[in-house]
Amino acid sequence: MRYTQNELIALTFDDGPSDTTTDQVLDILARHDVVGTFFLIGDNITDERLPVIRRTLSLGCEIENHAKTHSDMRTLTRGQIISEIEYTTARITEVTGRAPEFFRPPYIYCNDTMFDAIDLTFICGHGCEDWEADTTVQHRAEKTIAQAEDGAVVLLHDFEGNEKTAEALETIIPALRDRGFEFVTVSELFRRKGVDLAKQRGILFSDTSQARI
Repeated sequence: MRYTQNELIALTFDDGPSDTTTDQVLDILARHDVVGTFFLIGDNITDERLPVIRRTLSLGCEIENHAKTHSDMRTLTRGQIISEIEYTTARITEVTGRAPEFFRPPYIYCNDTMFDAIDLTFICGHGCEDWEADTTVQHRAEKTIAQAEDGAVVLLHDFEGNEKTAEALETIIPALRDRGFEFVTVSELFRRKGVDLAKQRGILFSDTSQARI
């Protein structure tokens, strides 16, 4: 059955850039002519990985903040939290020319100190346990498809060696497209849903229906 109503969904990828898996994901996005949003770890933004970051941008994808060291930030002081974010924002801005607007907390752990210290919109998303090596390609695809809804953020990972997620995208993208979904970046998702980011402090978003009016 093909749905006629156009709905919006954002594919997102954590823990990159990696040496090979990020390129595998980008190959699939390019082949299907869709975009994604990549939440980068600051310490992974090395000179050797600048080409894959530039390729990410050339495909119309977006780059956002996933902290510097991927630590449990609940254990850090306010100053350490700010340092983690400012370092990664500076590196992303230096490489892309655009400052990130969104932040995904490592491990999706967060607390009031983080919400107070980080002046970015917090993003979670609907995951499929794709960070677990024994999670099958089929499970990754089926769970992602089952959770899809208008305004949703999909949480995936492009860390080194996570080829199963790249493979699952070959099922996920056509299935969601056949249901009428349009793939957009996270910033486009929030913009087109009319979300005023200035009013969203203290929210960890998995979909835009959580937004304060």
